[in-house]
Amino acid sequence: MTPVQIKICGVTNVRDANACVEVGAHLIGLNFCPQSPRYIGPTRARQIVATLPNNTRAVGVFVDGNADQIRRIANTAGIQSLQLHGNFAPEITRELAGEFRVIRAFSTHARFRPEEVSLFSDCDVLIDAHHPDLRGGTGQTCDWPAARATLAFARFLILSGGLNAQNVDRAIKAVTPHAVDVCSGVESAPGVKDHRAIKDFVIAVRGAVRFTDGSSLK
Repeated sequence: MTPVQIKICGVTNVRDANACVEVGAHLIGLNFCPQSPRYIGPTRARQIVATLPNNTRAVGVFVDGNADQIRRIANTAGIQSLQLHGNFAPEITRELAGEFRVIRAFSTHARFRPEEVSLFSDCDVLIDAHHPDLRGGTGQTCDWPAARATLAFARFLILSGGLNAQNVDRAIKAVTPHAVDVCSGVESAPGVKDHRAIKDFVIAVRGAVRFTDGSSLK
């Protein structure tokens, strides 16, 4: 049995980042999509990254873009992990994976096929809910059976989409992911974290375990 790792996404300030660290979050998501209400610039992100201990990893969240743009923002922010949403070909993720830890995000839309993720063997995989306009932070749950089926093709699976303290235990039992990702489920407003909700979410995750073959986040 392996504890499920925790990623808290859409962090916008040092105070909220510290609250995530205090309860033991493994990953902190920083959103670099200008259209998102949780967007922060790379300079502000760097201030957050500077406060994180070695055992908490910052992840830069990107929607579309090219490798050079992503690399420039990531280096300015001081992050070493990327989460990519949108139209990223395997060639681009492979290039970036030579420099960063890469998480390739997929949504469980009607055309999603779990075996598609095998094209991104050099990436971790995040499964999220489908939304026609938004990439993450929608509060909608994804297709849990589709996410479970993806396990066979992913080296490390992160479950996202509408998770909160009330449903994360059921989600972990249904999918058995290596990690879970929460955003709107621990907010009082977009980009404003509710510290009590963060604690409740972490307690709920820690109460759940997954049976695993020993895979872990490198």
